[in-house]
This record gives sequence, C-alpha cells and structure tokens, in this order.
Amino acid sequence: MTNSMDSLLPQYLIANPRLSQRVSFNPDRTVTIRPGKVEIGQGIVSAIAQMAAEELDVAYSRIDVLPVDTTVSPNEASTSGSRSIQEGGESMRYACAEIRHLFLEAAAIKFSLPISALKVSDGIISADNSPLQISYWDLLDEVDLDVAANGRASPKSPQEYGAVGRSLPRKDILSKITGAAFLHDMTLPGMLHGRIARPPSLYAKLISFDEAPILEMAGVKKVVRDGSFIGVVAEREEQAIKAMLAIGHNCKWSEEPLLPDMNQLEQFLYQQKSEDEVLKDVGNTSASLGTQINATFTRPYLAHASIGPSCALAWWHDNCLEVWSHSQSIYALRDELSKILKLDYEQIIVRHAEGAGCYGHNGADDVALDAALLALELDGAPVRVQWMREDEFAWEPFGPAMAVKLSGAVDSNGQIVQWHEEIWGNRHIGRPGRQPKPGLLAAWHMGEGMEAPLPVDMPIAMGGGSQRNAIPYYEFANCKVVNHAIQSMPIRTSALRALGAYINVFAIESFIDELAAVAKLDPIEFRLRHLKDERAIAVLNAVRAKANWQPNFKGDGTRGFGVAFARYKNVGNYAAVIVEVSIEENIRVKNVYAAIDCGLIINPDGVLNQIEGGIVQATSWTLKEQLQFDRTRITSQNWEDYPILTFSEVPKVEIELINRPDEPPLGVGEGVTGPIPAAISNAVSNAMGIRIRHLPMTQANVIAAMGD
Repeated sequence: MTNSMDSLLPQYLIANPRLSQRVSFNPDRTVTIRPGKVEIGQGIVSAIAQMAAEELDVAYSRIDVLPVDTTVSPNEASTSGSRSIQEGGESMRYACAEIRHLFLEAAAIKFSLPISALKVSDGIISADNSPLQISYWDLLDEVDLDVAANGRASPKSPQEYGAVGRSLPRKDILSKITGAAFLHDMTLPGMLHGRIARPPSLYAKLISFDEAPILEMAGVKKVVRDGSFIGVVAEREEQAIKAMLAIGHNCKWSEEPLLPDMNQLEQFLYQQKSEDEVLKDVGNTSASLGTQINATFTRPYLAHASIGPSCALAWWHDNCLEVWSHSQSIYALRDELSKILKLDYEQIIVRHAEGAGCYGHNGADDVALDAALLALELDGAPVRVQWMREDEFAWEPFGPAMAVKLSGAVDSNGQIVQWHEEIWGNRHIGRPGRQPKPGLLAAWHMGEGMEAPLPVDMPIAMGGGSQRNAIPYYEFANCKVVNHAIQSMPIRTSALRALGAYINVFAIESFIDELAAVAKLDPIEFRLRHLKDERAIAVLNAVRAKANWQPNFKGDGTRGFGVAFARYKNVGNYAAVIVEVSIEENIRVKNVYAAIDCGLIINPDGVLNQIEGGIVQATSWTLKEQLQFDRTRITSQNWEDYPILTFSEVPKVEIELINRPDEPPLGVGEGVTGPIPAAISNAVSNAMGIRIRHLPMTQANVIAAMGD
C-alpha cells in the first residue's frame, strides 16, 4: 500500500503513529507491546496481545504487555464504552502488520528474494525450498521501528488467522490470584499511609478543626488541611485510620438538607431545568392512531459497588510527581492533576496498576488526587491512600436516576404505528478532562470550594450517554424521541456500565412486550415484524432456539419467561436474551439464555466471561440495587444498606456466540445490560400478569405493581 492509505488507519494509530511506541523486541526473544487501553478485569490486554501475536506471526507466549504509562504508552483516551477492541486492538493490529512488513522488507534485501517468497513462523523468516532463515531479533539493527505508521501493509484476512479466534489463556490471571497484580498490595520503600477525613455530607462546610490532638497521636507524620479538605499521613495504615476517625471528633461542620426526597425522585426529575434535544422525529406522532397505551419506567441512583475500595499511590521527588492509579483514563487523569496542582505535564507521571474493577467511573481518579495532595506535603516519601468502604459508597460518582415516558399504538395488522418517548435524567460522563472545571472530588473541597461540573454526554454517533439506545432499533413509521438532560446535580453522577442504555432498553423492550400483548402476538414474532437488520433477526432466532421458546406459554403465578433484544448503542454488538424467573419470597432469576453477535471474535472464552459478568451485574441492579439517602446524607454506606446479588442467587447462564469473521470486532461487556432488566420484567409479567416498571424489582415495588 502507499502512504495515501494512512487515512484508513484507526484513529488512535493516526494520533499516536510511531511504531516503536507500541512494540519493541527484547534480547530474550520476547516482544513487549504497549496498548493505550487498561486492564480492568475485562481481559482486554490478553485479547490485544492475541491480535499482536497474530499480525506479527509470533507465539502468543512471547508477548508481554506493559500497563499504560504516560511516559511511554500511546494516548488512547479512556478505556470505556466497550470500545477497547475497536480502538486499542485495531490500532495494535495495524501497527503490528506494518512492523511485520518492515522485517520482511529487510529479510528480502538480505536474501535477494521478493517479499512474496517469504513467510514468518514464530518470528522466524524463511523461504520455501531454501535453507535461508533469519529472525526478527537478528534483524533489529537493520529495521527502524522509530517511524510513523502510514498504511504500508494490510492486516491479515480472517482466513489466515491462527491465534485470533482461539480461547488462549489470559495473561493477567496468575498475578491476580497471587495478589501481585493489585495496586492495593503495592509497596514502595519508605511508603507512608494516608486517609481523608471526609465531610459528613455532600454539601457540608468546615467551620472549625483542632489538629493539635491529632498530631500527638502515635505514628502521625502530617495533617494536611486546605479549606474543607483534611487528610492525615501516618507511618502505618491502622494509625492513619485511627487519626482519621479522631479528626471526625475534632471538627465542626455546617450541613444543609439539599438532597431530593428519595420517595419523590421521579417528580423531582420532571421539575428540574433541562437541556432538551430531539433525537429522532419522523412521521406523525401527534395523531391518534390504532390502540394506544402509555407507561413510565424509572431507575434509581446506582453505585458501582466495587468489592475493593479505590486506592492510589503518589510520590513527589526530584520535582516530579509519580502516581499509580487504577483509573480508566490515565492521560486525562494526568491532565486533570496538572490543572488542579498547577504542575506542568512533564512533572507528572501516571502509571496504571490494576485495582478494584468497576466498569464505569468510581473513585479511582479521586483517590489519585487525594494521594497527590498528601505526597506534595511530604517531599521524598511515597504516600498510599485507600478509601474506606464508607468513602466509596458516599462519595463516588453514581449512575444517575432516570425516568422514561412512553406512549405507542398498534394497528389491527399488529404493526406499531406510533411511538413517542421522553427521557429525564442527568448526563452520564464526569470522567477527568471532559470539562474546564476540575472533575475530581478533593478540588471541590479545597480552599473556598469549587462547584462540581455537570456531567456531559458523548455525541450520539459515538454512543451518547443519557441518550444511549434511546432511539429504538426497530422500524417505526411515526417515531419521536426527546431527551431532557437535567441541569442540576444534587447527587454526584457519572458513568456506570452501559450508561443510559440500561434504563432506555429496559423501557423500550418492556413496552414492546406491552404492545405485543395489545396486538395479541407472540413477543418474538412481534419484534421480528419490526426488524430489517438480518443480524438482529439472527440473534432473536438463535436465542429462541437456545431456550426452546414456547410462544403460547402462560405463567402460573410462580414461573415465567421473557425476551428482550438490543443492538448496543445501535452500532455495536447484537444481544438477545430470554430469562426464566421463579416467583418465590422474592423474584429469582433461574436461567438466562443469550445469543450474541459481536462480529469477529478474538477470544471466545473472554467474550463469554464478559457476557456472563454483564448478565450477573445487570441482574443484581434489577433485583436489588438502589442508593439510599435522606435529605442531607447518603445513607447507603455498607453492604447491609446496599445489597448485591449473592453467589447462591446467580442464575444459570447459557450463551450462543455468532462469530462473523468478515465483520469488524465489536465490544461485548455492556451489550446485555439493557436487555436483562427488560427480559426479567417481561418474564415476571408472563408469570404473574403484572408489569413492574420501576426498578429495582424489590418486594415493595412488586406489591406496588400489583396495585396498579
């Protein structure tokens, strides 16, 4: 290929084109790759390593993966939105294809043979019917990788794949099970331990604080105060915790009841000033057509509920701040720290280390600023800060509460002839670097305090946020969808797995079932009537067969089945699920069947892991999870106040993967999170004849639905 092909390269390879930044060859005949995406439990570094091994034609076992590091790694923005394969993986694929080509060019010159006569096997270049052979490592002096990618070589065709498409072992498991992977277990020479004494509530202001007794406590090295921000550093972790608790007894705070009434949350959303946007408007949705019904669906504020609290290490030395973080936005975190701390980029190094997974924006970035603020006060001593469980529940950014109002109509032919949809809730993305104001917690407490910036949404073409999956994927002649992004944030919100897709798909797919009932049609057949995309049709047919779906099955009050479908972001993977529920003391999800089309599959086992995890998490949200608060404080601060699905409650899961090697690979982690609550709701309706439209599906909400 010529240089004109560089415009066809993946966007993050164009932005970070130097080949040597992504790949290096080591004297021990291993290969180090440096992707710009981070490992947060989704197995992404292993999948990208498979793609690198495939294009380089080296053994997968030779590939080592370096965590993202702002001194050496490409800047590929955040690891989010199920886009790591499309962005980071594709960039690595194209880069490695070019690197392989450069080595083949060098070998061709050395052998006086055309490139077409050469082949590569585990890094050894040879020619048919010739004893000549040479390795990549033998050619390092003759191949310059410090050049820009320009599309000089094409990646392999799927028919040539050997590593891609196989369930190769993940590269991160050994270090995980031995504890070596986790930031929480990391130690540095001379490391001290810090804790932050948080205000008692979101809008509290510090009136007075006596630090003298704290400084006299055993092991305490420093108390750091800046406005309403108070931190303490001690020699040992338990000393820091004791000092933090003592600080709480030596402070006076002012508090205000500024949180909404939890029991009137839906009405609160409607009353707020909003930024309105029409997402789709075709045909005529104002005319009265067919048999019309209306419904409203809601979700509460949701916590990430990471099993381990957020943690970070910071070390200020030699006029340089080094930070270790499990952030999903390593470069953006560096930029945010630079802005808040008034340090040049060159003075800050941020390195990713694995931590408590969350699939969204939890406290990982915030605790990095906490650690940095303390480390700057102790020149030369590394400081480790770990949040308490109460910090994680009370102060992390939550998935926002939302409401969706729907009205629709079907005609006598069983076609949807009218669809009107309106959404209320905060936007979803408050990650670092998204707005001019500081997006990290401590910045809002420092000095006189700063107002927390409102979250934003990605453009809808890139998946959106509150609007994610708001536009139905079905074919409707008359359809209007409006998003009301509220412009107040009484409770801090940001990205939680799948963003708005969780509630939007729940509402759409539940309402589709309600319309199917009006039309007196089987829910799957009703969906198929409104779909043209053959891949969408294929996953519905596949899951129907997988679950042995019985169109005329009538629940007996104790057992029911429900179906739901979505194409994630309307441009991502296709997911269809069927859920079996049993009605006991609480709703219990017994079995989940899923059919998934994510295009080219890199690692089948990794895909299954992500789908299974998404099913379990979405089931937990749907049946149990809801942030509790009063008018002043977050009251969910432990697992008793915020229960999640237990091991004994995990459903049996059966998944069918539809591999399409000739289609681009698509992320999978978030694709089932919307269909799962809808399928559960539809199954409960099938079992009991009631419609649960307000999440979570607790006893109280079930009883309320019975009275509707």
